[in-house]
This record gives sequence, structure tokens and C-alpha cells, in this order.
Amino acid sequence: MVGMLAGRFQSKADIFVEPEVAQQLGLKGLSVEEMERQKVDFIVSVGGDGTILRTIHKMNDPLPILGINMGTLGFLVDVEPKDAVKTIEQLIPGFEVDERSRLKVLLNGKCLPPAINEVALMTASPAKMIEFEIHVDGSLMEDFRADGVIIATSTGSTAYAMSAGGPIVDPRVDAIVLVPMAPFKLSSRPWVMPGDSIIEVKLKLPLKDALVVVDGQNMTTISISDSLIIGKADTPARFVRVGKDGFFEKVKSKLA
Repeated sequence: MVGMLAGRFQSKADIFVEPEVAQQLGLKGLSVEEMERQKVDFIVSVGGDGTILRTIHKMNDPLPILGINMGTLGFLVDVEPKDAVKTIEQLIPGFEVDERSRLKVLLNGKCLPPAINEVALMTASPAKMIEFEIHVDGSLMEDFRADGVIIATSTGSTAYAMSAGGPIVDPRVDAIVLVPMAPFKLSSRPWVMPGDSIIEVKLKLPLKDALVVVDGQNMTTISISDSLIIGKADTPARFVRVGKDGFFEKVKSKLA
């Protein structure tokens, strides 16, 4: 697919390909980081949601991305392979961009990679619950005993958070979704909060570590002495807009 697209559009635009793939195709390679520095118009990601997430994680101020779906149930990929050529031809003269909020993740004051989908806090020991407090804008929201908690963007509401029983949120809504994972109390329910909320997570039990997983790509172990603060990131993720009724149609087709 990458070779076909590169060959098809080389005469119409400057085409850059990541080094590993470029070597296989006999083309000159350019890293995603260098694409960002050179401010290419947009990046075509061929794969699934994981490919898009890994690509965005390589950029500080993400370029617009167009996803060609070679995976299975992708919510970030908009274009099927059979429509790839036609779609890119329509986009070369100009295109619109959807900006999606990301989450800033501070662990003891140090930035972890921003999350496009979610930050998941989960037990580091299988079949063992963890206990933690959630503070929102300085106020105690809830005291949880659970397998973990998912803190997601609106974009990420259709990813891990949805699998854990969270709501589907239109990505145009500026919100943060909090979903307990297998909570001990039946009264522990998902929450939807303003997108500019500052969320602090505190572990309560000594000798019980937890894992902080960002978009399924970055994993860090934390303990009771660590400070984990989550809020809106300074720069959004950006996606090339394809079609006018994309989100609702996508949800209906993916979950049918």
C-alpha cells in the first residue's frame, strides 16, 4: 500500500517515507520527527489505531494525520484501502483539520508522553485490587477500590474506556471521561468532567504498586509516594477531516 501510494503521487507532491519502509522501497527516508520539523502538509498513516498513536507520540506539536485502515476496529482511521487514492487526490489541493485535545501527564512533576486516547492506572499485580483517591480541581471526587481507572479524552471514549463501560462522547465535546475498572463498590460509576479539569490520582495502600499506561504505548510503575496529575495538554492531536458525518457514521459502522 505505501509503495503504491508513493508511486502514484510522486509526480503531484513531495512524498516522504519513514526510513524503515523507504529502505524496502528504494526511496529516501525521512523520520516522523524530521517531517514535523519540515512542517509537511499531512502524514498518511497506513495501519490501525496503534500505528496512528505511535506516530503522534513521536511529535511534540502533531501534524495532521490521515489514517488508512489496514487494521480491524479502528476509530482513528478514516479511510478504507479501496478509497485511499481517491481520498488523497481530493486532499492535495487543500483540506480541513480536526483538532482533538490530548492529556498532559505529570509524574512527580516530570512529563510523560501526552495521551491521545487515555491514561490507564491499573494494578501491577494480577487479580489484586488497588485503592486510590481521585481529586478534581483540588476537591476529593471519589475513593476507589478497583482493578484500576481509565482517564480518557473524548476521542479516547471509544477506545479502552468504552470497553470498560464508559460513555461514547462526541470528539467535538471538550471533556475528560473517568471510568473505574471493575470497582468494588457498585456506586462507583463513570464520570464526564470539563476538559480543563485538573485530576490528581493518589494511591492509598503502601507496598502496592500500580502501572500508569499512556495510550497502550508507554508504561511506568508508581507507588504510594508518587504524584500523578493529569490535565489538558498544550498542543492537540490533529486529523485530516474526511467527510461531514464521519463520527456518527463511524460509530454505527464499527459497532454494528
